[in-house]
Amino acid sequence: MRHLIRSLRYVPLVLVAIFYLMPIYVLLATSFKSFQEVNLATMWDLPSGIYTDNFVAAFDKLAPNLQNSLKLAIMATILSSALGSLNGYVLSKWTFRGANLLFTLVLFGMFIPYQSILIPLVRFMQSIKLYGSVGGLVLVHVIYGIPITTLIFRNYFATVPNEVVEASHIDGAGFFGIYRHIMLPLAAPAFVVVMIWQFTSIWNEFLFAVTLTGPRSWPITVALQNLAGSQIVEWNVQMAGAFLAALPTLLVYIFLGRFFLRGLMAGALK
Repeated sequence: MRHLIRSLRYVPLVLVAIFYLMPIYVLLATSFKSFQEVNLATMWDLPSGIYTDNFVAAFDKLAPNLQNSLKLAIMATILSSALGSLNGYVLSKWTFRGANLLFTLVLFGMFIPYQSILIPLVRFMQSIKLYGSVGGLVLVHVIYGIPITTLIFRNYFATVPNEVVEASHIDGAGFFGIYRHIMLPLAAPAFVVVMIWQFTSIWNEFLFAVTLTGPRSWPITVALQNLAGSQIVEWNVQMAGAFLAALPTLLVYIFLGRFFLRGLMAGALK
């Protein structure tokens, strides 16, 4: 009886998992169908054959934008993680007057809605000649990523004993010496969490991308939106494109998800 009750606990979890996986099933089933098979009446049916031409057509249209997204996500993730680790190191181990106030002001950036700053942001990017470029979008994501990366690193570095920092300071290590030789080796779990979080967030972001970039610098999320034709929508090709756009973040969580959880727990329990 006890084993039966324990097994019944998994029933609602399985049902919820099936419910959330239903869109993925429709996406994959549609992406392998021919154009003639795509309609609402047969949406749940399996494809009659495997049509990989949909993926070839979608990749041909999205390849330049895929490169833009890779450049954007990798550069912005590395820069925001580096800046966040420095901020977290300073705010956790180098006490100074107003540190708590500064930390609060940095965190306030997490609660500023994107929509509220779009117009001044566009004008600012135009004034520094970065509007419509991948570099400008990288700058925006680096700045907007500083609050969350600072929070994660600051909380993680706070768990490092102060005696370690004091001992290295007595041994002659300076500000950057302590950071390089003590903090960075210890911060690998925090870097895993931050980089996975930043990469997936930046890759999936749409509002800044559609507002601050032009056709030549569109990331894949914007290009996917424009993949539909004006008269006829090839849903099989668009679903294949959606799968290709989601594949990098999907692979990140499949292969690195356990490290993400370990990093979160390391920061919480260290």
